Amino acid sequence: MKNRISKIERNTKETQIKAELNLDGNGISDLSASLPFLEHMLEQVTRHGMFDLSIKAVGDLDIDAHHTVEDIGIVLGQAFDKALGDKIGITRFGFFYVPLDESLSRVVLDFSGRPGVQYNVTYPRSRVGDFDIDLLQEFFHGFANHAKATIHIDNIRGCNAHHIAETIFKAFGKALKMAVSIDPRQAHKLPSTKEMI
Repeated sequence: MKNRISKIERNTKETQIKAELNLDGNGISDLSASLPFLEHMLEQVTRHGMFDLSIKAVGDLDIDAHHTVEDIGIVLGQAFDKALGDKIGITRFGFFYVPLDESLSRVVLDFSGRPGVQYNVTYPRSRVGDFDIDLLQEFFHGFANHAKATIHIDNIRGCNAHHIAETIFKAFGKALKMAVSIDPRQAHKLPSTKEMI
């Protein structure tokens, strides 16, 4: 199997981010963004997706966390797009439901080449600790636009904002794992009747 590893670096006036991703890893993460809640969510993605991920991010947190969260989504999307390469042999579609106590969420995604997010989530409060929960939607938009993926995210039930977010990120990790997995029956084919993605 080909090496599915990528390295991305993004430097703007607002953020400086370096990421390394191994799609065929062991669920190991090394995350530093000065945003503990986001790091906790990304750890769910790596552990449940079995990806190895390193992210080092410095941003203008004195202004707001928006730029840093969105740009981490952008860089992670770029890392997936680069690691997937020509997408030959991938399953392409992924989906998963994850419960956590009273919360249940579903993520369905497609590495279609057509970016878009349907984000159907309502949180009972606007912050988890110091983290603005609305920024999670910006993370997913950044990811989808740069991974060139269609993503549907639905919280089905839940009354604890932390639980809701965690079910989403766990389901995201599991759906990613399914979508990027190699289907041995089409190992030398592009998963599209158009023969292009």
